[in-house]
Amino acid sequence: METVMSVNEPGSPVMRRRRVIGAYLEEARSECLRYMRAPGFMLPIMLFPAMFYLLFGVLMSRSNGADAARYLLASYGVFGVMSPGLFGFGVSLALERDGGLLTFKRAVPMPPGAYLLGKMLMAMTVAGVVIVLLLVMALSLGHVTLGAAQAGALLLTGTLGVLPFCALGMFVGTLIKGQGAPGMLQLIYLPMSFMSGLWLPLPMLPRFLQRIAPVWPSYHLDRLALAAVGMNHGPLLPHLLLLAGFAAVFALLAARRLRRHG
Repeated sequence: METVMSVNEPGSPVMRRRRVIGAYLEEARSECLRYMRAPGFMLPIMLFPAMFYLLFGVLMSRSNGADAARYLLASYGVFGVMSPGLFGFGVSLALERDGGLLTFKRAVPMPPGAYLLGKMLMAMTVAGVVIVLLLVMALSLGHVTLGAAQAGALLLTGTLGVLPFCALGMFVGTLIKGQGAPGMLQLIYLPMSFMSGLWLPLPMLPRFLQRIAPVWPSYHLDRLALAAVGMNHGPLLPHLLLLAGFAAVFALLAARRLRRHG
């Protein structure tokens, strides 16, 4: 009887664990709902890559066959999933630091990682929606033939591939003020996409850009996305390790900045 009573006491380890899990889940739910209710944020993130793919991957690539549409499905998929990571973390974190929301969340009794986990799950959810939207367009309008395993692999690649860009966005969000975050992230997002070969295949770019393409995480995610749709048969482990290392380094740098400067 004493054992049962101790397990159900509010201060017992079981209750604390439940409350911690509940706090993480509630913060993740509220963060996703907050962004889903902001169409000014969500619609450009989802429609911008879809518009690009419709124009270049469907309409302009019809003369080049289904392989061009398949190739651009992977590339514009990577272009699409970068956005929720960079802007969902970077802009919102910078604005919330300026507005004092981050300071407030530190004062309330919640796990310190719940705030960032909520943003991460939000970014992964939006990245998955972007990939699904592009897959629907590719299969219906672009006449791309993909197996269920290939479509699932591309969805998984996009959903998890957003994480390095979450880390980069979080780091940028700790460096600059809220009003300057969108412009700074655009200066990172668009040039990185171009120099990684997402808009044009790398062989069409100048040779010096081809040499430095492996510097960018978007290049390595693109290699994984191309492998998912059956257009890259090279080794994948180096790309996975580089993306994991990139995410870890920028997450640690961002966490250090947040501890020191809030």
